[in-house]
Amino acid sequence: MMTVNEVSKLTGVSIRTLQYYDKIGLLNPSGHTQSGYRLYSNADLEKLQQILLFRELQFPLKEIKAIMNNPSYDKTKALKQQIELLTLKKEHLENLINFAIGLKAIGVNAMDFSAFDTKKLDEYSARAKEQWGKTEEYREFAEKDKNRTAEDNQRLAQDMMNIFTELGAVRDGDPADEQAQRLVKKLQDYITENFYTCSDKILAALGKMYAGGGELSENIDRAGGEGTAVFSAKAIEAYIAGKS
Repeated sequence: MMTVNEVSKLTGVSIRTLQYYDKIGLLNPSGHTQSGYRLYSNADLEKLQQILLFRELQFPLKEIKAIMNNPSYDKTKALKQQIELLTLKKEHLENLINFAIGLKAIGVNAMDFSAFDTKKLDEYSARAKEQWGKTEEYREFAEKDKNRTAEDNQRLAQDMMNIFTELGAVRDGDPADEQAQRLVKKLQDYITENFYTCSDKILAALGKMYAGGGELSENIDRAGGEGTAVFSAKAIEAYIAGKS
């Protein structure tokens, strides 16, 4: 049996949190000392592991309690489901970093590069490497980006915006026509060559982001004219559909 202090040190869960879990009936210790201090068994620790996995998946404590107190609760089945959910969460986070890399390629404000000072870029890179360094896209991006100067990044961002300028020139036409599709392929190849492998899946996600509103859409419209962001997204959709 372990004391609440020992459990806290082992798991990283604060004593106050463990006390609260006991108070609400989520995790009651199996025993107490003669002085009334909580004592936790191995079974209690196993239950705590399951609670922490549910918390990682952002389940409310009330729902966790209801699930685990259900007579039909199956620990093995629950663990399998948690693994599946955590895998989906991992994929979602990997997609987010791909979006962030794509956004960095264009810049928060592609017409004003003063925001991209070295300190901010270094801090961003350090955080990204710490959190997302295991993704293949990040490793590829980091390898290509490691020797670039601020001027290089400015040139790359401007060259990418020039592609949107070209897309803007044909935005009154059919997004599925040959000229628009050629420019989408040019955009995909440019991202792959200069940043990371831009798969059709990533390109589709970027297209949604381009037309999602905010500064990014405004920058694209500024480069190619009003409506360019939405037109680019539609052209990307047609490009992906044409390959399926």
